[in-house]
Amino acid sequence: MLFQVYGDGALMQWLGMLAVLVGLIVLNELARRTKVGGILLIFVLPVIVTAWLIAIQFLPAESLPSFGQDTLKEMNGWFHYAKLYAALTGCIGFMMIKYKWGIGKEHWFKPFPFIIVAINILIAVASDFESAINGFATGGVAGGYWMSSEQVWLYGGWHNVINGIAGIINIFCMTGWWGVYSSKDLNKQDMVYPDWTIAYIISYDIWNFAYTYNCLPTHSWFCGIALLLAPTIAALCWNKGGWIQNRANTLFFWCVFAQVFPAFQNHSIVSTVPVLYPAGTTIGQVQGVYANVEEALANMPMPTEAHWGTMLVVSLLALVANVFVIAVIMTRAKIYHKNPYKEEIWWNTKDFQKAMARAEELPAAK
Repeated sequence: MLFQVYGDGALMQWLGMLAVLVGLIVLNELARRTKVGGILLIFVLPVIVTAWLIAIQFLPAESLPSFGQDTLKEMNGWFHYAKLYAALTGCIGFMMIKYKWGIGKEHWFKPFPFIIVAINILIAVASDFESAINGFATGGVAGGYWMSSEQVWLYGGWHNVINGIAGIINIFCMTGWWGVYSSKDLNKQDMVYPDWTIAYIISYDIWNFAYTYNCLPTHSWFCGIALLLAPTIAALCWNKGGWIQNRANTLFFWCVFAQVFPAFQNHSIVSTVPVLYPAGTTIGQVQGVYANVEEALANMPMPTEAHWGTMLVVSLLALVANVFVIAVIMTRAKIYHKNPYKEEIWWNTKDFQKAMARAEELPAAK
């Protein structure tokens, strides 16, 4: 088991994760199938959420509802805001491409999906390296526990370094930067990226799961499983070539929910911790509800042991998966005499051809 999902509360933990999975799939379908749904969820919702997130920074803490206080205490670090707005930027750009709005119809804008995904990956890589540095600072070369700005006891070490390297390699596994299309169905439901086939999706999912497991352990049951499964299921079953659009949408919806209502994942009957922490550890023992990090450090005892082997295993798996995929990409590039970034490298695979059948090519460069 990677998570402590056994015992009396296991049923609710599983139901909570499945509820997140289904909810994200439904929201993604609402956003992608109609222009109205996309505008409401990708343009209107962010305005409301941003106004709220700004307001809670200036309103007296005692005047805020409990969930607003939770956001300030537990979700106020740089990483969560960076992911929220990086994901939103991707959602907006992808809608511009699929509906051919403004620069979205221009040939030079085609590499935007690569650029925004690379930025998102680098944000996570920076977080992995941050955890490694802090872990080495507290525990030496073996790594150690450190408290994050969100008042969570994290264990930083070599697993973070390994997964950070895997994330950097994953950036170069994104091929066919110019092979971006609008789907040719009646409502132009999707931005289609055929060259991001199942090989890339799996390598990305393994790396991203390892990242959440390493750096967001108290959230990973949701953002490391449900959030990754939602776009992958859609891409495999009914939305060929639309994985990256699905991923951006579901990531944004989850970030909004987690930012505004953090108690769901942190302090409810569905809250779950990984086996990093000693058996029977509760969320309250590794994530505080104090006014600031200093107060948390003074009152929250550091866990006495760390079963960090699982983090090392998943990080090594991420590295192996991404090394394998980049090796296959380079091999195919050599065999077929293709530039894997200027051209589509998976062009003769069944997965690519199914996605390409949905595509309506954007105007060529003038």
